Amino acid sequence: MSVLIERKVPSITNKAKLNCWEYKKCGRQPGGHKASELGICPATIDHGLDGTHGGKNAGRACWVVAGSLCGGKIQGTYARKLLNCWRCEFMIAVKLEEDDMPFGFSHTRLGMVRSLEKQRAEGSEPKEQPVPGEMPGLRHPHREGGPA
Repeated sequence: MSVLIERKVPSITNKAKLNCWEYKKCGRQPGGHKASELGICPATIDHGLDGTHGGKNAGRACWVVAGSLCGGKIQGTYARKLLNCWRCEFMIAVKLEEDDMPFGFSHTRLGMVRSLEKQRAEGSEPKEQPVPGEMPGLRHPHREGGPA
């Protein structure tokens, strides 16, 4: 006899697509309440994944960004942190929400980049979501596409 264990994961469907910093309320986004103390989380400024799973920068792909903070600890490389990420309520919620979407869910950076390329080729480029307290279109000065 098999036993099904149901894990309660707060749903983020039927709401605006939240980024990890909005969902977790970590405050490490630019201008966030913990940014000066803990630093700005790299997921909040990773423009290379902007639009992935409908998020801002890597806000819905934080599990592929090294150096993000989770559980009060800075996470290491993708390979080292992925096991913890698979237990994360946010990643599980994004997966459940995106599985049935036309471009689906990806847990790898390469899969996300390829999905973004397909979306852009088909003319269904993801829309940028504004971040509270951040000016739309503002790019990090040290990243490609940022101010000179």
